[in-house]
Amino acid sequence: MKNQLPVEFIYQIFSLIIAIIIVHGIYVGVVRPSAREVLEEQAVQINSNPNYVPERSAFVVIKDYEQEACFILMLWAMSLMGYKALVTLRERRVLQIDLIPVSQGTSILPEDAREYSRPVQALPTEEQRFLLPRALLTALHRFRSTRNIQDVSNSIRATCESENERLDSELSLIRYIAWAIPSIGFLGTVRGIGQALAQAHQAAQGDIAGVTQSLGVAFNSTFVALLISIIVMFLVYQLQLAQERLVLDAESYCDTNLIQHLQS
Repeated sequence: MKNQLPVEFIYQIFSLIIAIIIVHGIYVGVVRPSAREVLEEQAVQINSNPNYVPERSAFVVIKDYEQEACFILMLWAMSLMGYKALVTLRERRVLQIDLIPVSQGTSILPEDAREYSRPVQALPTEEQRFLLPRALLTALHRFRSTRNIQDVSNSIRATCESENERLDSELSLIRYIAWAIPSIGFLGTVRGIGQALAQAHQAAQGDIAGVTQSLGVAFNSTFVALLISIIVMFLVYQLQLAQERLVLDAESYCDTNLIQHLQS
């Protein structure tokens, strides 16, 4: 797994840079110019018709810097989850391979452990790092050295538990992003309310346009951030569920295809 860490770290950095470029480009080229046009048109309509009620525009709702930051983090989190989901799918494909070619009713003796290890060792180096090959090799080596089936079962369980903990710890960055998104939204709320309070004297004189615009910043940033956070947390849950199922299926594979055939 050590050889994969630098690759994943580089992927994290480049995916963040790409997310910033994509989202900022969309904001500069589409969102903010469109929001500016909508606001100018609404201002004209309000000046010509005091009873005019402006419609909410998606461009206006997402135009501020806090919403841009939230979308950047969302795209970054999705790219990280996509990477981990791809790795999980690749590991699941190994579960379809008959790595322990033993027929029904055939027993595996400690002397046979080396022979049954060869199909696993014949896998590509990258696939040998996956959970199932590691668990099988650990179990066969333990069976060869101890001749104890319970020790084999314990070694498989320990390997799967350690993998489960590793996968859970690697989700820490994504969970941090999911926490940071609503926090950024609340920062926008504080900024908007602060701007509104700074223009309270204008509202006292009858000009409430600046106050309402600042309050719009406050509420829109929180609304967008919470909505994005819900989506990201749902995807995190789905990814974690897929990883947990992978670990359970790998443990079940070892039990069905190896442990049940062992004879000390």
